[in-house]
Amino acid sequence: MYETHFGLREPPFGLTPDTSFFFACSTYQEALNTLLVAARSGEGFIKVTGEVGTGKTLLARKFLASLGSQFVTAYIPNPYLDPDALLQALADEFRVQRAADLTQNRLLRELTLKLLEHARAGKRVLVCLDEAQAMPLKTLEALRLLTNLETEKRKLVQVVLFGQPELDEHLQDRSVRQLRQRITFQYQLKGLGPEETHLYLHHRLRVAGHRGGRVFTAFAVRLLYWLSGGVPRLINILAHKSMMLAYGEGTRLVGARHVYRSALDTPAAARGLLRRTWPVATGVLLSIGGLTWVLFR
Repeated sequence: MYETHFGLREPPFGLTPDTSFFFACSTYQEALNTLLVAARSGEGFIKVTGEVGTGKTLLARKFLASLGSQFVTAYIPNPYLDPDALLQALADEFRVQRAADLTQNRLLRELTLKLLEHARAGKRVLVCLDEAQAMPLKTLEALRLLTNLETEKRKLVQVVLFGQPELDEHLQDRSVRQLRQRITFQYQLKGLGPEETHLYLHHRLRVAGHRGGRVFTAFAVRLLYWLSGGVPRLINILAHKSMMLAYGEGTRLVGARHVYRSALDTPAAARGLLRRTWPVATGVLLSIGGLTWVLFR
C-alpha cells in the first residue's frame, strides 16, 4: 500500500491490538500500573471501563504480556457464554485433560484440582474477560462463585473485567451485588488529549519504521483530534485513510484536507463533524485561516 511511499516497514494505524504499538502516555501507563499492582495483590475483582475504541483490548493484552512467569493467565474474548460454557472455556485455557468429555460436576472438580496444582507450584491464576458488559448476569455470578475457591492463604483465581461503561450499569443488578462488593481496583479509560494525539501519531509512525520528517501537518493533527474526540481507534481509521489519500496524490505530507475528506467517508467522524459544525467548527476554522485553507492547504 503506502508503506514504501512513507518509508515504513508496516502499516502504522492498523486496528488489530498489537502490543508493540502500545502507547505509554500518562493515562494508559497509569492504567497498566494499576492493573499490575492489583494483580500482584491477589485479591478481589479488577474492573476497567472505557468507551468503544479507547484501547481496552490492547491494554488487556499488554497487561497480560507484562505479567511475570509467576502468573498463569486465561483470556476470554467472547462474553456471550452461559455458566457451563464459561467453565468449559476456562478448562480449555488451563489445559484440563479431556475437558470436552467431562460432566459439569467433574469438569469443575478437575478445574479446581488444576488451580490447586498451580497454587502449590507458587503460581497465581488470573482470568481476563473482555467485553464484560455483554456477559449474562448468571455467568458473572458463576464466575464469582469460582473465585470463592481458596487455600488458607489466598484465592485460587483472580478476575479482571474489561468492558464498556454499560458494565457499571450491568453490575448494579441486585443478583451480582456480592461481585460488585468484591471489586477492589477499578480504572476508567478516556480519550487522548490534543498533545497526546500528536505524540500518539508520532509513536505509531516510529514503531512502524518511519525515520524521516513530519508526516502530518500541525493542523491535520488538530483536526484529527477534533474529529476523533481523542478516541484511538477513530484516530487510527482517519489517519490511515488520510495517508492513503496523500499517497494517491503523490505527496508525503498529510494535510487537513486529507483528514477532512477522510472524515466525510467515516460515519463516526462525519457525525462528529456535523455535530460540531456550528459554532465550534466556525471558531476552529477561522482560528487557522478559514475553510478554504482547510480544503486546499
